[in-house]
Amino acid sequence: MRNSYSYVLRITCHFTMNEILQITTLSLQVSAIATIISLLIGLPFGTWLALGNFPGRSVILSIVNTGMALPPVVVGLVVAMSLWRSGPFGDLRLIYTPWAIIIAQTIIAAPVVTGLTAAALAALDPRLQQQLLGLGASRLQMIWHLWREARLPLLAALMAGFGSVISEVGASMMVGGNIKGQTRVLTTAIVLETSKGEFENALALSALLLIITYLINLGLTWVQQKGARK
Repeated sequence: MRNSYSYVLRITCHFTMNEILQITTLSLQVSAIATIISLLIGLPFGTWLALGNFPGRSVILSIVNTGMALPPVVVGLVVAMSLWRSGPFGDLRLIYTPWAIIIAQTIIAAPVVTGLTAAALAALDPRLQQQLLGLGASRLQMIWHLWREARLPLLAALMAGFGSVISEVGASMMVGGNIKGQTRVLTTAIVLETSKGEFENALALSALLLIITYLINLGLTWVQQKGARK
């Protein structure tokens, strides 16, 4: 019994509380910033695609929909090649920094938010636009009212965008380097512990990631359901 207790204690102490806090905080910061940037890109772009009527619209929509299934390792490779010293943006010295991870995750999440935004607004009754404009609403006011009308699926788009980055590992590993104390996030730490055969540590970090993801989505779902009752 004493040997078993000592083994569990040794596993628990493999990471200090400061290390766990640092990894978790960086994971949340990187994913939150990437999600916010993706929302700032995807919301207006998706709105433009949903409400616009121009040549090539179907082609752009198909590209966006393809981007929703973009392999993260491909994104990581392209971003890494762009940020290497020999790459076009090498002078920025962003490779193996948190900002490199944010760039990669934004590229992954932006098509998700854009595609779901376009689908949400396209599902609205097209007569609603005419009614709002007929009542004297400006173009921006009309868009704002459409966003409010589609707020529930737009929140789902936000949750999908966040989910696509908080659980991402391939691109983060390639562009961030999994450097301890600098670019190590929960997903890359899980991969590292698994590669070392420290499955208990990997499972503990996985449980922490699942709990955090669940709590965040629980909060967003509560907001979504609260909005549905209004």
